[in-house]
Amino acid sequence: MLQAVVPAEVSSVYNPILQEVFYIIIGLLFISNGVKAFKDTSVAKHSSTGLFWTIQGVIFIIGPYIPAALIGFMLVITAVITATGGVVETTNNVPTKEETRANADKIGYKVFIPALILALVSVLFSALGIVSANNSIGVSAVIGVIAVLAITKAPAKSIITEGNRLLDNMGSVAFLPQILSALGALFTAAGVGDVIATGVAAIVPDGAHFAACAIYCIGMALFTMIMGNGFAAFSVITVGVGIPFLIAQGANPVVVGAMGLTAGYCGTLMTPMAANFNIMPAALLETKSKYSIIKAQVPLALIMLVIHIVLMYFLAF
Repeated sequence: MLQAVVPAEVSSVYNPILQEVFYIIIGLLFISNGVKAFKDTSVAKHSSTGLFWTIQGVIFIIGPYIPAALIGFMLVITAVITATGGVVETTNNVPTKEETRANADKIGYKVFIPALILALVSVLFSALGIVSANNSIGVSAVIGVIAVLAITKAPAKSIITEGNRLLDNMGSVAFLPQILSALGALFTAAGVGDVIATGVAAIVPDGAHFAACAIYCIGMALFTMIMGNGFAAFSVITVGVGIPFLIAQGANPVVVGAMGLTAGYCGTLMTPMAANFNIMPAALLETKSKYSIIKAQVPLALIMLVIHIVLMYFLAF
């Protein structure tokens, strides 16, 4: 078994510092995209787009050192900009199909090496206790970038140009995972689960195990579609349905928990709110519609959801 190779007291000192370094790097990338937008006068909404990315960059860099009320005000500004359609894609140097084909033929399967590095280095550094789990992702990203530059022989400035192009393709949905994670915590603290439990109790009688399984799994999928995160939905729906109508009535909590969470993942396949799963790949692949991946996944997700309901009913009781 892998053992920690860095003393805990040492790790606890430099992990927060390293984390801030990664936040600063991310913030600088956002600001660079904002500067690019400000300069691109060929785009009508370049000023609002530049303001959006610059504000986000400032929050990432100095967020811990400015009043929370000021951060809230800045986020409201970005929300207004987004709601009014003020975040648009600015001009990017997109390679032609011929260039893309030529580069793909030249690099071949070596293109997957950086992706493997991301996973392997992250797991290794985290398991050995060299850095925290979150920081290991950042470290693996740095090593992955070095591998990309070594394999493709691309200039170092492509880190910025291609990073900006990806941010432009994603737009404001790049921040959905953070926002939705906070929303899940807010819903739980507000007692939304208790409200759901009251509503379900009015329509599902005691002992109606199959109906409870169906409501729990469908509720997990729907709430995940709304919140974009199965983990955020899990706490709310499990408190509202899973515990009172399944576990309290004799269902195996291990089965209910495991299958409930994966039922939520069925919702993940069907929502644009799960930006990192469904919108980012569409941006990377530059599909004609940013919803094309979701459309392809919906039939399988619905089939999987039905299977979850049936399996939970037979396995949990």
